[in-house]
Amino acid sequence: MAYVINDDCISCGSCEGECPVEAISMGDEHYMINADLCTDCGTCADACPVEAIHAE
Repeated sequence: MAYVINDDCISCGSCEGECPVEAISMGDEHYMINADLCTDCGTCADACPVEAIHAE
């Protein structure tokens, strides 16, 4: 089960630098998590200032 970023994302980039497997990248409208790379560590969710990241 991968983490996902919802539309509350403000594209601040806080999560991208925290991901240990580089599964997060900028999408068309906000950051996105590659489910195939995500290891479900939750580090990104802890780093998000607007709580836009949650377990799928």
